[in-house]
Amino acid sequence: MPWFVVSLLALGMASAQAQSVAMTGGMGSRALLVINGGQPKALAAGDTHLGVKVLSVTSEQAVVDIGGKRQTVRLGEGPVSVGGSGGGGGGGSQIVLAAGRGGHFFTLGSINGRSVNFVVDTGATLVAMSAAEAQRIGLKYEHGQPGYSSTANGVIRAYRIKLNSVRIGDVELQNVEASVSEGSMPYVLLGNSFLSRFQMKRENDTMTLVKRY
Repeated sequence: MPWFVVSLLALGMASAQAQSVAMTGGMGSRALLVINGGQPKALAAGDTHLGVKVLSVTSEQAVVDIGGKRQTVRLGEGPVSVGGSGGGGGGGSQIVLAAGRGGHFFTLGSINGRSVNFVVDTGATLVAMSAAEAQRIGLKYEHGQPGYSSTANGVIRAYRIKLNSVRIGDVELQNVEASVSEGSMPYVLLGNSFLSRFQMKRENDTMTLVKRY
């Protein structure tokens, strides 16, 4: 399977005692919210889904109640998180992911504060994404180190860059190396420039990442 091809199966992020919420869009009086990495759900003020209660909605943000704590979730920004090791401040040390039917591990996260969808890829050397995704989240990848990447469709141009931050739930790493290529990729590959900084453990359909440094 080419390195840039991944399954399109939806997969949620399961994190005991933690809730992660991001806003990906709006539909009038409803906000499209992604909770714990699941599928976007259109919710209006007063709705409750997976333990998250929506208090108010505008075109740019939603105010939600997560475990009794009021949080503001802004469109296009990284997810807010309550619970878990780090209390939502980026100082957490453990990520718990659940596998889907295809065995892939997907999760919502953020790069430099902008919301993205990751898929774990232990065969990828770096965190990797398409040029279109890099442009969407505002990365100036053209200033990176130019090179080429070999794919099933031939050799394509790629750029090696460094990301200020990569965050999943309440776990955040800084100065993470990444690759941006001109090929099409439906997800951001969570490669070994991120994964190598964790102790990885898999039991059946659960993967646990414990931060090493």
